[in-house]
Amino acid sequence: MAHRPIITLTTDFGSNDHFVGVMKGVILDIVPEAQVIDICHSVQAFDVLDGALTISQAYSYFPTRTIHMVIVDPGVGTARRPIVASCDKYHFVAPDNGVLSLVYAREPRMHVRHITSEHYFLQPVSNTFHARDIFSPVAAYLAKEVDSLKFGEEVEDYVRFSAPKPKAVDENRLRGVVLKVDRFGNLITNITPQDAPLLLGAETKAFKIVIGTREITEVHNAYAEGAPGEVFGILGSMGFLEIAANRGAAAQLTGAGKGSDVTIVLGEAAAAGKGA
Repeated sequence: MAHRPIITLTTDFGSNDHFVGVMKGVILDIVPEAQVIDICHSVQAFDVLDGALTISQAYSYFPTRTIHMVIVDPGVGTARRPIVASCDKYHFVAPDNGVLSLVYAREPRMHVRHITSEHYFLQPVSNTFHARDIFSPVAAYLAKEVDSLKFGEEVEDYVRFSAPKPKAVDENRLRGVVLKVDRFGNLITNITPQDAPLLLGAETKAFKIVIGTREITEVHNAYAEGAPGEVFGILGSMGFLEIAANRGAAAQLTGAGKGSDVTIVLGEAAAAGKGA
């Protein structure tokens, strides 16, 4: 069976408007045989970091030659560049605002081109809907195997940022931050097993996790291990420490949210607080 090109969509457009449907229409008009797959349209509005987290968690699970469109674009209509970024297996079509930063961090061989070949665009180009007029047709022509070289010159000064990293307060305290709250109310932090091996490793020391109004003293292997009303830590599928509750919203139970501090305390100070 002939290869059917795959184009994925990751946006902050939601589902209440026509935006996503129109993007699909543009793509299918150019390449009718394409499979258009929604990764997520619930990225937090204007939140480039949330978009970067979303695509970084998803892109590598798709077949080689998949084209990923990532549209979180608060600078639409300004001088920010539209780009196509290519690595060994995938193409990415996105605004040059850092939304691909976490992909860049994972892919050592990435070539980024400023999209300037306007004959691939829909005309006239709207100042407010580049997803329809620029990104969708470019993704479609990539799916038709137009060489990425034809869309514009390679650039080296593309926008990228590093996700916030946990910081050691002292030898027994590590401070991180909540990167996002998922739809279940789980608080996804930026703390990995490498950052906190004594908490998330095979052998744990006495610890407590301080977040919002709670001091947490349990890390479980599954959400269902938690008792009703208990807030606990868990190593989630994103590879980060999550603060969770069994069939409850940890965000509500702790009073914490995106951007909240998370502090891990190890040793005697943590043991002293276990009964509190």
